[in-house]
Amino acid sequence: MLMAVTFMRATASTPLATDTTVNLNQKMIRAMRDVVREFDRFEDEYIEPPHYEMAVEIRATRNYEDFRLSSNGQSIMFSPDQRIKVGPYFGWRWIFLGTTFDLKNIRLFGDSGKREFDLAIYSSQVGVDLFYRRTGSDYKLREVRMGYGIDGGLLDGTPFDGISVGITGVNAYYIFNHHHFSYPAAFSPGVCQKISCGSWLAGAGYTQNTLDLDFNKLQQLVEQRLLNSQQAKLDSGMMFNSVKYHDISLSAGYAYTWVLLKNLIFCASGQAAIAYKTSNGRTIGEHDGFSFSKVNLDGIGRFALVYNNTRWYAGVNAILRTNNYHTSRFAANNIFGSFNAYIGYNFLLKKKYRQKN
Repeated sequence: MLMAVTFMRATASTPLATDTTVNLNQKMIRAMRDVVREFDRFEDEYIEPPHYEMAVEIRATRNYEDFRLSSNGQSIMFSPDQRIKVGPYFGWRWIFLGTTFDLKNIRLFGDSGKREFDLAIYSSQVGVDLFYRRTGSDYKLREVRMGYGIDGGLLDGTPFDGISVGITGVNAYYIFNHHHFSYPAAFSPGVCQKISCGSWLAGAGYTQNTLDLDFNKLQQLVEQRLLNSQQAKLDSGMMFNSVKYHDISLSAGYAYTWVLLKNLIFCASGQAAIAYKTSNGRTIGEHDGFSFSKVNLDGIGRFALVYNNTRWYAGVNAILRTNNYHTSRFAANNIFGSFNAYIGYNFLLKKKYRQKN
């Protein structure tokens, strides 16, 4: 009797346990759905929601980059010739993906070994930047300062293939006033900002830089071009073969969008980042290389002018980043970014905006 009663109680309790598990799973799914929806939740009074699911655009891009090395009063800026690239892009909600081709060299990767990849995700609440750049070997010397009495201008524009710079990183940030202010309206056209508004930003990021320098080749080039300068010697602080930098940063800033006319906006934002940087590498004359840790200040700036009537859109924007490294031996300052002009078309009208017959 006891065994039968026990068996019946266990059997009777099984459906209750199953129902509880199902309810918990449903609550978890609803909670996750609410979190995802919150990323694009805003007030329609300030922001016009996207009317279409997807977008296609043609974009012209001109990348900018300069890399400056300085040591003990000497400094050399390396910068490639800036070229215009054109290509298609496709967008779906938060994500825009595409590629561009050099108009003078229609190849996916040019002969100089350049590799570039950028992915930006703009939602109402958060943004993420992913970037990967390998600069190739088509640098030229710019703004050379060798010291008192030496005309560094004789080196300006001289090609130099003995330096290679790489940068890989990710930056994520939170938009506090995301119910009223829209980053996607300026940088990922789909929604439209209707009332001028701004927001504070806060974020974090990780970046890895690599620098390879043929010091001997650089010294030979300097001596050849400055034959009459007996003191045209590079400072020993630049005497290294390769260095790899890592930094973890925390950033804060502010962004504001002005509604100039109906469907026309201008957005400007800036973020300052406090970065804790570590480095290791090999320098000429040192057996074990060197390492250091230091805090530096970096920056990110974004600017955009956009016209968007929900179906067609066009605009120009610029995104610039700075990375700064200062050690007892030398300083390295890198500025890179892109200037873009584009025209696009939104399609696949959402169900709630379709005209009812």
